[in-house]
Amino acid sequence: MSVSKKQPIRFALILLSLLLVSVCVKAQADRIEGMWYNDVKSAKIQITKESNGKFYGKVVWLKEPLKNGKPKVDEMNVDEKLRTRPRLGLPVLADFEKDGDDKYTGGTIYDPLNGKTYSCKITYKGKTLDIRGYIGISLFGRTTTWSRAE
Repeated sequence: MSVSKKQPIRFALILLSLLLVSVCVKAQADRIEGMWYNDVKSAKIQITKESNGKFYGKVVWLKEPLKNGKPKVDEMNVDEKLRTRPRLGLPVLADFEKDGDDKYTGGTIYDPLNGKTYSCKITYKGKTLDIRGYIGISLFGRTTTWSRAE
């Protein structure tokens, strides 16, 4: 093959390489995505970014998954129809949007221990997340710290 015929092939390969690198960078996970222990390490929550660009979290592991020999259910939910759904796989974080480098706002957190849903904001701090649930304004709330489950 002559040198003049190799140039377009070489150019196409370089272009393809740049395109692949660009796709890989875009597909990179956000810093809060992954597995997190709750504050007392009784559950692992998997946080994912969905196709709508928002972040969600669900329970994927429980330290004590059984109650009276049966899988734990969402028995404290204020909606009686939801009280039989399993705690494993239970959605606990919903609708968070990235708000700056380390903040995620606009979402809610569900507390299966009392069956209530609260407004919430998340602050990323490296290997931990500050999870602040509140009613109305964040001044009236409680912050717990979740740790990365590796």
